[in-house]
Amino acid sequence: MATIPNDLLDRIRRLERQVRELAGRSQTRPPLNEISDGAVRIVDGGQLVVAPPGKDYATFTVGEWPDGSFGMVVRRFDGTYALTVEGEREDRGTVRMWSRDLAAPDRILVMDDRHSDRFLGRPWMPVPLHPTADQSTTSDGWRYAWVGKAPAHNAVAVLRASTYAEAGAEVRLVMLPAEGEPVVVTSRKVPARAWTTVQGVQPLHGVDFLDEVGWQIQHRSLKRGQPVETRLFTAYTRNTFTADEAPDLPLGRNPDTGKTPDPRLDVEANEDQGEHQLDRAPAPTDHN
Repeated sequence: MATIPNDLLDRIRRLERQVRELAGRSQTRPPLNEISDGAVRIVDGGQLVVAPPGKDYATFTVGEWPDGSFGMVVRRFDGTYALTVEGEREDRGTVRMWSRDLAAPDRILVMDDRHSDRFLGRPWMPVPLHPTADQSTTSDGWRYAWVGKAPAHNAVAVLRASTYAEAGAEVRLVMLPAEGEPVVVTSRKVPARAWTTVQGVQPLHGVDFLDEVGWQIQHRSLKRGQPVETRLFTAYTRNTFTADEAPDLPLGRNPDTGKTPDPRLDVEANEDQGEHQLDRAPAPTDHN
């Protein structure tokens, strides 16, 4: 009988042990609740969903929406909305922060404007207007009754005043954009001896976010020497209600087509490296 070297037997035993280890590992599932040193990418559609045990809703959902666009929903543990990035294409990803009051008729606390890409939607912001010495005047020439200036936060301004004149009067609301000519929002005549409401709703055409915009309420008596008084009731800016209210762009600004994303942030810079995808394998090496 041939003599078998001891080192060969040792090699066979080591190979048998390694085969058993490999066979055991092939039947063991790797842990699915932890990722070390890498990014996770969901490509070609799909969603990432985190659902509390025993609940029929998710506290976090991000990914594809029914129409093929993408968005995100964050709910509180009780199921109420906390933050949404709307996925409908027509919204272009409107961001909304929600109150916890399910009985409230309108629960959106903070949002950007659905129809105007550059303005805040909510909250609505007050416009500070201040009375002048001519809030009440007997002049038949134009006098400033109320004046003010404020940064532009929302897309549409709303001003409402009431005027009384012994012999009738004329009132106008004027917007003073940072660039361009003054804009007469509205102008109307006021009958004698009757409080008359004067209101203007004005999209901020040609104005950029946080541009300073001036506002004036001017009035004059239709008969010199007869008094006219104007009282301010409301001055604020709000979100657009329809697409027709979206303000025109400032001069020289090209329209945003929505086709160019923002540059990557530092945290996104290496998102293609070290990502966990099962369908990724090393490229074959040519040894010839």
